[in-house]
Amino acid sequence: MEVVESISALRAARKGMTGNVGLVPTMGALHAGHQALVEAARAENDHVIATIFVNPTQFGPDEDLETYPRNLSADLDMLREGGVDLVFVPSVAVIYPAGFQTAVIVDQVTRRLEGELRPGHFRGVTTVVAKLFNLTQPTCAYFGQKDAQQVAVLRQMVRDLNFPLQMVVVPTVRETDGLALSSRNVYLKPDEREAARALYRALQAAASLYDAGERDTETLRLEAMDMLNAQELAAVDYVSVLDARTFQPVEGDVDALLIVVLAAKIGRPRLLDNALLPWSLNSRDGLTATLGAGVP
Repeated sequence: MEVVESISALRAARKGMTGNVGLVPTMGALHAGHQALVEAARAENDHVIATIFVNPTQFGPDEDLETYPRNLSADLDMLREGGVDLVFVPSVAVIYPAGFQTAVIVDQVTRRLEGELRPGHFRGVTTVVAKLFNLTQPTCAYFGQKDAQQVAVLRQMVRDLNFPLQMVVVPTVRETDGLALSSRNVYLKPDEREAARALYRALQAAASLYDAGERDTETLRLEAMDMLNAQELAAVDYVSVLDARTFQPVEGDVDALLIVVLAAKIGRPRLLDNALLPWSLNSRDGLTATLGAGVP
């Protein structure tokens, strides 16, 4: 496995790759969720590139940029064991050199939820991912379902800017009790870790109601909200039921494929989770049919 820090070295290594190339962009602090992305990329491509970059432009002024978990040595070991061919580990100065003044902005899908609560967050995400797409020229790029709004935003960017790649969405990897894996889970204290199970239970509650025939989106939303609010350690930011393909709000009885997205602060971290309705869509094939994006 080759590890490079400069753009020139990355481009030289990329030039030597033939066939399909899978890209796994990360901010490090890797866990089994990232491992699932690497495994999918390795199984479906001739070469795999991973990137590790804690992107400062997607952090707000009061967020955890300085304390975000970092463990480069362990990250590289995991990527090496996963069969990654090339890892790009740039500095901030490499990605944003002096005089940098360009941004990629996706408009409508970024206005709500995380975009509303974290102004500028998605501008940072789309700008850095566009740069990584340009630098690595992947055939396929792999992202996790857990960050569903990010997937929707990047899918829109891929379509609008005609990136010649396939976005691949991999199902959320969970602990045995349902908690979605996240690098920020390390912040949870024992009682907060127990409380965090409420996010998954909230999704299950909405899914059970949907499977029983309920189609009113507000009823589904309130079912999840009530379950989450029942956990006193959870400070709920939002629970929304959206059209899974457009990520836009829907009202009334809806037969379209739906996604329940929620976020809550439990102790120090904000935890995000989501589930497609019907629940059976929360699989690789279901995600590909619902959230995937092909070459524009």
